[in-house]
Amino acid sequence: MTVELNHTIVSATDKHASARFLAEILNVPEPQPFGPFQVVQVGRTSLDYADAAHVTPQHYAFLVSEEEFDEIFDRIVGRGLDYWADPFHRQPGSINTNDGGRGLYWNDPDGHSLEIITRPYGSGV
Repeated sequence: MTVELNHTIVSATDKHASARFLAEILNVPEPQPFGPFQVVQVGRTSLDYADAAHVTPQHYAFLVSEEEFDEIFDRIVGRGLDYWADPFHRQPGSINTNDGGRGLYWNDPDGHSLEIITRPYGSGV
């Protein structure tokens, strides 16, 4: 059997709002309830949002096609969200070209760092 990530739990101060935010930005199916979670399906992996009184920001990266990158980027800009070329937020309003692809970072409502990349790290120039 090949090992792959099936799901992860994402803490949120408002699981409905945070799950909807991610689903809308990535243009994936709307979140579905499952037990105490709001589940966002991203490919074969799900992000299961759970309400929490305290959120420790985490990092979630999504590998997307060039076309998906453009569409997601348009939604980020259209919402007036801040974005950066780097995880440390030192290059605001920029896109990186790591490994011959494109990437950027933005934050969700709870401060989780979200990233889209068109090439996996270490895969190119």
